[in-house]
Amino acid sequence: MHPPSRQDYISINFAGQGSGSYNNSKQWRRQSCWRKWKQLSRLQRSLILVLLFICGIASYPAVTEQLRGLTDGDPETKSNSVFPHVLPEAVKQDQPPLPTSQRKLSNKRGPPVLQNRLQKKENASNTVVEDKASDSKKEGEEGVISWRGAVIDTDQATESTKDGENKEGSPANQKVQLSVKSVAIWREAVQEAFRHAWKGYKDFAWGHDELRPLSKSYSEWFGLGLTLIDALDTMWILGLKEEFEEAKTWVAAELTFNKNVDVNLFESTIRILGGLLSTYHLTGDTLFLDKAKDIGSRLMPAFNTPSKIPYSDVNIGKGTAHPPRWTSDSTVAEVTSIQLEFRELSRLTQEPQYQAAVAEVMKQVHKLDGKLDGLVPMFINTNNGQFTHQGIYTLGARADSYYEYLLKQWIQGGKKENELLEDYLQAIEGVKNNLLQKSSPNGLTFVGELSHGQFSPKMDHLVCFLPGTLALGAYNGLPADHMDLAKQLMETCYQMYIQMETGLSPEIVHFNMHQGSTRDIEVKLADRHNLLRPETVESLFYLYRFTKDQKYREWGWRILQNFNKYTKVSSGGYTSINNVRDPDYPSPRDKMESFFLGETLKYLYLLFSDDPNLISLDQYVFNTEAHPLPIWPSN
Repeated sequence: MHPPSRQDYISINFAGQGSGSYNNSKQWRRQSCWRKWKQLSRLQRSLILVLLFICGIASYPAVTEQLRGLTDGDPETKSNSVFPHVLPEAVKQDQPPLPTSQRKLSNKRGPPVLQNRLQKKENASNTVVEDKASDSKKEGEEGVISWRGAVIDTDQATESTKDGENKEGSPANQKVQLSVKSVAIWREAVQEAFRHAWKGYKDFAWGHDELRPLSKSYSEWFGLGLTLIDALDTMWILGLKEEFEEAKTWVAAELTFNKNVDVNLFESTIRILGGLLSTYHLTGDTLFLDKAKDIGSRLMPAFNTPSKIPYSDVNIGKGTAHPPRWTSDSTVAEVTSIQLEFRELSRLTQEPQYQAAVAEVMKQVHKLDGKLDGLVPMFINTNNGQFTHQGIYTLGARADSYYEYLLKQWIQGGKKENELLEDYLQAIEGVKNNLLQKSSPNGLTFVGELSHGQFSPKMDHLVCFLPGTLALGAYNGLPADHMDLAKQLMETCYQMYIQMETGLSPEIVHFNMHQGSTRDIEVKLADRHNLLRPETVESLFYLYRFTKDQKYREWGWRILQNFNKYTKVSSGGYTSINNVRDPDYPSPRDKMESFFLGETLKYLYLLFSDDPNLISLDQYVFNTEAHPLPIWPSN
């Protein structure tokens, strides 16, 4: 039996409006207020109006200031609110990323000046790199984006600076450029970037060739610890002694070349042999010289060819060599960009066979037919020693470092080998006469390509080694107009960065040459990737060393900020990206090339260094993997 129900409320019924009951309608309230106003005396009403007027006058400045703040805003606030870095939704682990055609493409288009301004405002909101803080961020927090289960921190930049918001030459910008404290912070930012990259390598790829930072794994190319060896001298130069010592311990205990593995002659020479020789010279530790002798001797079978032009691949365990499976050709850049290392190995060991082998290659290339005003084709046959695929000339892939090593061998040997100098000077004239053009509408000087007489306005990012090489030549007494050309090309290479929505350069660009073009630079879909390459910051280092123009440092700083913003992986490491035109989804490739530690960060640190004797260019010459080797004494 249920208890009787209980009344928990009181019901009140109001009579109709006509009976004078309560009414809360707007019309009734307006009528009530008006009646009360009319009941006041004229004096009372006048006093109220005067008081309202005085209150209005008193509050006017505060109201206008608030309105101004909403429209204009503090520069720092504006960079954070008006131009936020919009993050796409994190991709779930069980879902593949959207194909390119379905992703939301960035709407940041427009002329270069506007893009640069937008990029500057984004960069102005960046903060000093703090790896511990970035590592502790969790998936889903603002500034963190997940790709395939890994985490990339897209807000990681290195310092809160307002120089990005000032035009070059403005007083505020000059103040930042010339600030010793600012440059010191920039150097520390490079050290922090290296530590962060090293953390990923140490945690997930220790002793292996390359880090895959997103999947927290590694990839093997030769199985020889490429990243670790490539980074040895970088750690020494950056003063990272603890990291260096743990890497040295691995070299002493684990590094062996007695392996049944094929390696590429060029890549293993510039990265492994060059890295070991450089580290020996910087440290004086014979451990690295012994390892250099070992790998150098194991690479020599590559030169056992009918023409003495080396094969591309060597089995360092079996002592055999062969060309690629699909051709008997080697690329010209590869066979002519191993000379600095083998020459130095002969000087240190007093064993002439290393220098003799690479000198023979240069001797043959010097006298070959098929050049165009000193420009060389891209391929050479290992059987007959002749150029193949003739008629195509480029300073990009497969030919680039041939020109670099002409000059650097001449410098390394004390400026005595005139054939090398003659070939270099002729090649630079060939570039001027055949490959140099200007873009439209802004007249950027660029180096294109020539294919069977047809000019192509295509320029690889690899070509951005050329401004630094030209400047190095001018510093060593070559024509002054080489420096002028270096400065023009340096500007072009920087524009390849700032005209992209991420502020990072694509692998390849095409320049507009037609009158009426609205953009100087176009990028094809297949060319929009960035591999963390060093060539532009390498040239910035040379240009700053020789001119002391602070703008080159500022350019390098902005590039570092954008590497941190778009390629830094929170769990450790940096990744190449597929699309520099889409800041919302740059599409990471899950690979950190060894040259990011071996070259890119090294050149950035040297760019920000105030010590001209830190790897003095009067005493050292860099190989094409940024490993400094000594210039030989005159005696």
